[in-house]
Amino acid sequence: MFGLFKRKPKEKQPPRLMDLNGNPITEGDKVTSLRYDLGECTVVLEGLIYYYESVASGERVAYVKMVDAITENQKVLKIG
Repeated sequence: MFGLFKRKPKEKQPPRLMDLNGNPITEGDKVTSLRYDLGECTVVLEGLIYYYESVASGERVAYVKMVDAITENQKVLKIG
């Protein structure tokens, strides 16, 4: 009887990202990085992990390294 009502496993989804001003960030957006001297970046989704890929150098940084400790938003500014 106790195994009768099982919960369905949740589907894993990528996290919801917000820039420093609170604007939502999605895959393909152009942002300006405020860390790691990346400059202008494109947001890339690979699997369930977002990366910021620098337009100039091609360097990639995972979204977890860009979290602002106070607001918990990303240390980037959305362009446009």
